[in-house]
Amino acid sequence: MEFLFADWLGTPAWFWLSFAAVVLLLTAFDLGVLHKDDKEMGIAESLKLSVFYIGIAMIFGAWIWWAKGSAPAIDYYTGYFIEKALSIDNVFVISMIFGYFAIHPKYQYRALLWGILAVIVLRGAMIAGGAALVAHAHWVMYLFAAFLIFTGIKMLFTSDQDPDIGNNAAIRWISRHMRVTKQHHAEHFFVKEANAKGHLVWAATPLFLALVVINLADLVFAIDSVPAIFSITTDTFIVYTSNIMAILGLRALYFALAAMVHRFHYLKYALALVLVFIGGKILIADFALGGAKFPPLASLGITLALIAGGVGWSLWKTRGEETAQLPN
Repeated sequence: MEFLFADWLGTPAWFWLSFAAVVLLLTAFDLGVLHKDDKEMGIAESLKLSVFYIGIAMIFGAWIWWAKGSAPAIDYYTGYFIEKALSIDNVFVISMIFGYFAIHPKYQYRALLWGILAVIVLRGAMIAGGAALVAHAHWVMYLFAAFLIFTGIKMLFTSDQDPDIGNNAAIRWISRHMRVTKQHHAEHFFVKEANAKGHLVWAATPLFLALVVINLADLVFAIDSVPAIFSITTDTFIVYTSNIMAILGLRALYFALAAMVHRFHYLKYALALVLVFIGGKILIADFALGGAKFPPLASLGITLALIAGGVGWSLWKTRGEETAQLPN
């Protein structure tokens, strides 16, 4: 039993195993009970399921508070809310990807589920790499800070531009190296179809292409979110769990957000200010506070105030607009 208390990336192994158990149970419950059969999810169901996932994330944060103390828990909540807010932009891109490939809403949840499972692994690799860099060279934090400030300022002054999904390099590569069917085949990512010689060969479906592009889009978004959470804390356990907890609930929230994402236009400016604040916090802590950590509670309060302000202002300015239809 000694291995349960062995240190792994600064945290006892049993913490990591407990978190892994939570993720596995949620995924099994989601896939095996809630969505055993493919079905189209309505906005009301999406919101109810989102409340459930947010509740689990809040309870997990309370457990961190009990087990590790108030400061790590506040860092967890700060990272969670930042990742949750950043995911709204991700939802917009995912909605465009599904629309481009004409994926019916009935099968979108399955693609989101497999996409999020892939994200759990990919984010883990990125966070592990970031943790190794920070542990060996503190000056990397200044690079993170500069990147976040630059990204935030860029978001404030650049106009929204739709991604050119049709010219995605991954799609072109897959199309050149794999057989791709133009027809949809329900929930299947691969099917067998006859080639020119009449032989049955495996072919990727549009649902698989959508899955690939969604995962690539998440890697792009991770370039912002991973430095942001490292700017809050370098505790690898807090960094990873806050990110994954926010992402786990994304597929539930997607169907509600995708229908009203156009109403969150001004949230972009709030997120830009959050990134500038998080980046600037590193410089303030090191140069103005003499290396002392910026107060975690103040960091959480400012982050929540900016996000809440962006959401509230967006909903107010777009009141009366109709709810959009999901791509089908």
